[in-house]
Amino acid sequence: MSGGTGGEPEVVVLPDAAAVCAEAARRIVAAARAADEARGRADIATTGGSTPGGIYRALARSPLRDEMPWDRLHLWFGDDRFVPRHHRDSNLIPVDAVLFGGDGGGGTPLPHENVHPWPVEQTVAAGGDARACATVYEAELRLAIPADDADRPIFDAVVVGIGPDGHLLSVFPGSAAFDAPGWTTAVAAPTHIGPHVERVTCTPRALDATPVLLAVALGAPKAEVVARILAGPRDERTLPGQVARRAGAAWLIDEAAAASLPAALAASTARETD
Repeated sequence: MSGGTGGEPEVVVLPDAAAVCAEAARRIVAAARAADEARGRADIATTGGSTPGGIYRALARSPLRDEMPWDRLHLWFGDDRFVPRHHRDSNLIPVDAVLFGGDGGGGTPLPHENVHPWPVEQTVAAGGDARACATVYEAELRLAIPADDADRPIFDAVVVGIGPDGHLLSVFPGSAAFDAPGWTTAVAAPTHIGPHVERVTCTPRALDATPVLLAVALGAPKAEVVARILAGPRDERTLPGQVARRAGAAWLIDEAAAASLPAALAASTARETD
């Protein structure tokens, strides 16, 4: 186990991917504004894969674009592939395309220096490996992110996607990341799921102290694993997505991804249709 808070998450079923991304963006803005009011900055950890692009597009449009305290927002990454920034597998690609306007959409006022990527290119230039990269990023995180009494980082919000095998971050079923002692670790290239490249990731316990944890699952291919994670027996090492099955987390899923949820759980979810 990761040492999470236990309990059950909020489950919100929305009609489609666009509605899910809009709701995730709304909650991110609310968390950022609350943090800004409380301490003058907001630290949000984002994710990769197919999840963030739609969220970023919602953040880049009014009214949310006008509500986000962009100059005091700091964007971190829960994980990334050990590849250069402009590599097609990098989690920076949608940030550069949408938030910085590389796709021609105008972007946002987010300062470039407020984006904190894993230092892959700097590590490679210095002759280091993924383990060295993870060590450097943890040091950077510890300078900026407060920790709780159990030495777990407290982001203002964390967004995670859920993989078809039940992984979150780059923590795959049976991952040694569950036993890593700190906030970050290197991960060998997975053979069962693409892209087959080495990763760097926050450890599962790095999610446990954050008050706003958003797990996003979209599409029919995720339906079976979402049901196993939310309704099945608890076994985080087999289904790492269950790290986000805890009190204080919110699962934002579209109707297609919710299709295999047991009737009792589906009936208790919050549904929005407009």
